[in-house]
Amino acid sequence: MKYFQLLAKPFTIFVERYYPDPFVFAILLTLLTYLITLGLTDITPMDAVVAWGDGLASLLSFMAQLAIMLIAAHALAHTDSIQRCLRFLGGLPKSQAAAYLMVTVIAGLASLLSWSLGLVAGAILAQQVAIEGRRKGLRLHFPLLVASAYAGFVIWHMGYSASAPLFVATPGNALEGTIGGLIPVTDTIFAGWNILIAFVTLALVAITCSLMRPKEEDILEAPVEAMESMREDEEEADRSAGHGSPLSPAGHMDNSRLISIALGLFLMVYLVHWFSSKGLNLNLNIVNWSFLALGLILARNPLHYVGLIGNASRTVSPVLLQYPLYAGIMGLMFNSGLVNVMSDWFTSISTPETLPFWAFISGGLVNFFVPSGGGQWAIQGPVFIDAAQKLGVDLPLVVMGVAYGDQWTNMIQPFWTIPLLAIAGLHMRQIMGYTFVIFLVTFLTFGGGLLIAAT
Repeated sequence: MKYFQLLAKPFTIFVERYYPDPFVFAILLTLLTYLITLGLTDITPMDAVVAWGDGLASLLSFMAQLAIMLIAAHALAHTDSIQRCLRFLGGLPKSQAAAYLMVTVIAGLASLLSWSLGLVAGAILAQQVAIEGRRKGLRLHFPLLVASAYAGFVIWHMGYSASAPLFVATPGNALEGTIGGLIPVTDTIFAGWNILIAFVTLALVAITCSLMRPKEEDILEAPVEAMESMREDEEEADRSAGHGSPLSPAGHMDNSRLISIALGLFLMVYLVHWFSSKGLNLNLNIVNWSFLALGLILARNPLHYVGLIGNASRTVSPVLLQYPLYAGIMGLMFNSGLVNVMSDWFTSISTPETLPFWAFISGGLVNFFVPSGGGQWAIQGPVFIDAAQKLGVDLPLVVMGVAYGDQWTNMIQPFWTIPLLAIAGLHMRQIMGYTFVIFLVTFLTFGGGLLIAAT
């Protein structure tokens, strides 16, 4: 255990001293991308600025989907039924090691269902484990609990909401003609080798998190009293929400659970029809309507659900502030040809056995600049699909190679820590030293797994 503590310590010191705030990080990354673009492509300085500016609005529709997903997942996680489930789970660990391990596993499984649910439920579970641990006299390092929740997120692009596999499985996608058809999710998300790598990775990450627990004198416990006070304030606001007398017709409607259930069931009927007519055709909208339907059904009444949505808004605003900057970076990289320069270099050194591995490395590098699974696949996918066809490599391996890279460098890219940390009440610098270690560990499972699968 002490070796993992020693491994995490230099990364923790590095992040605390040299990693800027995520918004500042995005600004600096914009400037760095601009300089790299001028150095590696033939674009003029003014054309590069125009390419960046034209890209700022390119992900507005995705930003709306992202906002709904985060808000709906947050609201669902705070419904009474889900909260009772999380409290039950929070009381299960009987030791420090079990606490970190369980948070990682639950967050990882939730991330396989949906990346947004993994982030939200992971943060809430970390809080609940800290609260229940205090009641049992179990001293837990809260930054590591939250880092464990984020570590589970490292396998999100292998599950239900995986952008790249869903893209190539969707009829009418931009690569359907190039590929000569669709790549079903049974060959990517539900392939045996992908499922095996996902669960081996999650097990190894969970064990690593439990081994990184600090010495007793270095433990920073959660502000349990403040968290419980905030929760009581939110519950009181939920109880007092409403307009007019509860005995009036308007009051009855405002507080009628039947109304929110009716809308939730209406959405469920639509979802059942969708899956029965289109099969396992998943996209971000369907995931969003799933969360919205479940949240409405589990809420106490319509106003309770409105209150849950209001409480969720603080997890969204920092993401929406930064996303245009990353959309601008994506526009600059795509319109200048920089992403092609990078991807072409990786494909030029590849063999049939190593192309999925280099797709993974390339995906990890590009994700650092474009932390969007869908946006990243849109600009990298054509290059690696073409290379796979020329080298005779199975296309699902290349698709998942890019997907693995996208999820891998999230461990050292602070963007997706924002919604998780907004709930947990920590700063990115407090957890990212630990996730640097996860970044190193998962290189072995992702890279090694792809090399084995390609042979």
